[in-house]
Amino acid sequence: MIKKILIANRGEIAVRIAKACKEMGITSVAVYSDADKSSLHVRVVDEAYHIGSSVAAESYLDGDKIITLAKIISADAIHPGYGFLSENSNFIKKCEEANIIFIGPSSKSVEMMGNKTTARTIMKKNNVPIVPGTTEGIKSYEDAEKISKEVGLPIMLKAASGGGGKGMRRIDKIEDLKAAISSAQNEARKAFGDDTIYIEKFVENPKHIEVQILADKHGNYIHLFERDCSIQRRHQKVVEEAPAPTLTKELRAQVTTAALNAAKACNYYNAGTIEFLYDQNENFYFLEMNTRLQVEHPVTEAITGIDLVKEQIKIAQGDVLNVQQDDLNIMGHSIECRVYAEDVDSNFAPSTGKILHHRLPSGPGIRVDRGIDILSEISVYYDPMLSKVIAHGQDREEAIARMNRALEEYQIAGVTTNIHSFQWILNHPDFADGTFDNNFLDREFLPLLPGEWKNELDDKYENVATILSALLKDRDSKTKPFKRECKPENRWGKENYEPS
Repeated sequence: MIKKILIANRGEIAVRIAKACKEMGITSVAVYSDADKSSLHVRVVDEAYHIGSSVAAESYLDGDKIITLAKIISADAIHPGYGFLSENSNFIKKCEEANIIFIGPSSKSVEMMGNKTTARTIMKKNNVPIVPGTTEGIKSYEDAEKISKEVGLPIMLKAASGGGGKGMRRIDKIEDLKAAISSAQNEARKAFGDDTIYIEKFVENPKHIEVQILADKHGNYIHLFERDCSIQRRHQKVVEEAPAPTLTKELRAQVTTAALNAAKACNYYNAGTIEFLYDQNENFYFLEMNTRLQVEHPVTEAITGIDLVKEQIKIAQGDVLNVQQDDLNIMGHSIECRVYAEDVDSNFAPSTGKILHHRLPSGPGIRVDRGIDILSEISVYYDPMLSKVIAHGQDREEAIARMNRALEEYQIAGVTTNIHSFQWILNHPDFADGTFDNNFLDREFLPLLPGEWKNELDDKYENVATILSALLKDRDSKTKPFKRECKPENRWGKENYEPS
């Protein structure tokens, strides 16, 4: 039995894991950098230890330091959360060699799925549909040109070790291919230490559908249905929901079966997510497997009643899954909005500072997973996500209504946030009827922002909030207007009040 867990992460996910440990009677241990010495995750655990400087490479990404500390404090296990070392197969292998339980999959499974070309090869062999393209890195420009013509433009160049949109390029004209390969390789080399690039057919206006799976070490597999994560900016998810609003029972059965086949193909155990592109002809294509807990896991917890973090811990210590597929049903609908410290008006630049006021939303069906409190310092060193707002309702309409209410209630002062942008998203007709796709924000929202589009806008619109407010007044009856008056001084989370 696991008695002490070192949480190798920070922010809201570290707080989330600490809460699960508390409920299970497990001692929780935090690590923190110089910048995080007074952070919330340090204050909610049983023990906390300084791990290094503010630079992630010298603290949260230093696997040797973390393993050494785990040995010193006699931690039974390490929970990596998401990001940082969560999908680092070398780190997992070192945990295995040190007889420290890694709360996640085996290093072998992570290695198999971590390289995109390897993963595509495995999926193809196991009858999981993949996007047409290569299953190996491109060897030369001549090969790339030949393959591109065979697959048919447009295509996507992708980094084999990639993620987060890095090393990714869309090619519409063959004459752009050579420069794009060089650019993608350089970016991939800097980000991942691997410049291997492969080719996929570009899928026009797809949805991003992913399936949550759980598997124990005894060969038992279940899925916990799917999520729609198509509301994205720069290939990063912003709003997620479960279940996917447009899937039929038949399509759900197809995609969840494919996901289970994908997990079995790499002998996977613990929590994992298989991501698919879903095109306009109702075809699913394997995109990648995330071998860790996802940021958006709360929406799945809401519709299934399963605590995924607790299940991760139980699986890691060798327990058999205590729930079977037939026991699971979809209970209502859930939506999550990721709240970032960023200035939407300034090209989504990260916003830094001290949290001076923080009023959480509450009421039926509302959950907030947060990594901040009053006086928390938001630095330049880490991802600017502050919290996640999750709304659950009996159906999608109630979940949207509850999320709208929660966003109206949520107040953060001291940094600029993206809270108000969610109101625009939730009240857009395409979101209401579920017809949005991965390019929804690029197509509908980004052209409204200042910058290269600013000259095309009427001079009376001084900021994004007033632009959106004016547009919403002209929308059809499906669209609800903003309830809050949009003033320049309270745009996008800069609230017009004195902090308490």
